[in-house]
Amino acid sequence: MKYGSLIIEKKEYVYLKRILNISGYAEDHETQKCLMKLSDELKTAHIVDAKEVPLDIIRFNSKVTVVFENGIEKKVQLVIPMDKDVTKNKISVLTPMGSALIGYSTDDVIEWDFPNGKQQIKITEVSQEEEAFSNSDLVI
Repeated sequence: MKYGSLIIEKKEYVYLKRILNISGYAEDHETQKCLMKLSDELKTAHIVDAKEVPLDIIRFNSKVTVVFENGIEKKVQLVIPMDKDVTKNKISVLTPMGSALIGYSTDDVIEWDFPNGKQQIKITEVSQEEEAFSNSDLVI
């Protein structure tokens, strides 16, 4: 891990903790396991002000390119649950892939228990939108 631990912006951290607490994690067991792992990782995350978040950290609205062990490349945008849209490759942080990516950075390799088994993914590119998280997004 490039920075030693997950790096999460303060407002995003509070939002994540709130949605994890009220979500009951998930209806299916595999997604529940992924979200429980994210909840555990948040306990040791480095929480920082927005201006301190490195540009290559995956946060809400980040566009991310990942490469799976089998060589398949996928581009996604990590979003809050209400903004998910699989037709536009916008994935919720409450999905196995979303929960695996948040707080990691370019060149990190993540081993995660996805619904179809344990996989390694490498983050090859991260880009940010203008504003990652506005106060209006804090409403659950």
